[in-house]
Amino acid sequence: MKNKRVSWIFAACAGMFLLAGCGGENQEIFRQAEKDMEQGSYEYARQGFETSVSNGWKMAESYRGAGICSMRLGNYEDAIAYFTNALNCEKVSKSLAKDVLSYRAAASLQAGLLDDAMADCQTLSEEYTMDAETYFLTGEVALTMDSYDEAASNFQKSYEEDTTYDRAIEIYESYLEQDMEADGTKYLEAALETEPKDAEDYCDRGRVYYYMEDYEQARKELIEASNQGDTEALLYLGMVYQAQKDISNARSMYQDYISKGDSPAKGYNGLALCDIAEGNYGDALTEISNGLPLSTTEEMQDLLYNEIVIYEKQLDFSTALQKAKEYLEIFPEDGNMEREMKFLQSRVGTTQ
Repeated sequence: MKNKRVSWIFAACAGMFLLAGCGGENQEIFRQAEKDMEQGSYEYARQGFETSVSNGWKMAESYRGAGICSMRLGNYEDAIAYFTNALNCEKVSKSLAKDVLSYRAAASLQAGLLDDAMADCQTLSEEYTMDAETYFLTGEVALTMDSYDEAASNFQKSYEEDTTYDRAIEIYESYLEQDMEADGTKYLEAALETEPKDAEDYCDRGRVYYYMEDYEQARKELIEASNQGDTEALLYLGMVYQAQKDISNARSMYQDYISKGDSPAKGYNGLALCDIAEGNYGDALTEISNGLPLSTTEEMQDLLYNEIVIYEKQLDFSTALQKAKEYLEIFPEDGNMEREMKFLQSRVGTTQ
């Protein structure tokens, strides 16, 4: 009897150990997925979150993570499904529900499901405390739906909550996409009324002037930011010089950014654009190849898009078409590339 009791206790303890180990393994899978997402490895992250869902681990958070990764990969309908599953999970906190609703509205906007996006925005305004981000999101949706007064009201509230350079630029870019640049410029002008305090502020001011196409003032602000140690300013200086057709200085800035910055792939993309401007297409392809292994998903999208442009400029339409097909396998929701595909098919003479 004694031996049986000892065996039972041992088995129970072993079972507890296995459960703890399983929990630890699930936690590690979830944490790795979060890390992959933070680093821009969205496909790996999505797979990790899906594994967490299969394991029943942090279901709402795992669906949310998979949804964000799908958005970053351009799979908006998949993202909407993940976010909906997250909201349908049990015991979803109010803060998490607000976050997921915001993401679902953004995904619906990108997917062109404007009524669905606005419905989520209305839920956010009726059931949750609005903040700068939710006001901005509602403004974006309203603007896309041609509800200009509603958009203006929400953008103004967003900027009142968050008077940063980034917010001003985001609002400006939203108006710019709708060919309403003048409506967005006032936010850039408002941001410039703030006195710069540090290198980051000078860099942000340089970005604002860049968007306003005041390249001389942008260059002054960015040089000051760079002198104070802001490496991101080097990237924007490259963009400013490039806009001024000063390819030599642009190239120098991008090279400095690659050696000092946090996202070298952006620098390689800049160098590729310099090569394209000078007609050095072989060198441009080399820069693309150098940047791809170092890129996040967003950076990869820019690099792959420019790779297609390079083949087009070389009049190698067959290779450009093949690259475009591969691009759409990764970023299927890119409407610009779908239109590009039609052009390439016409040049190659296919009806695919």
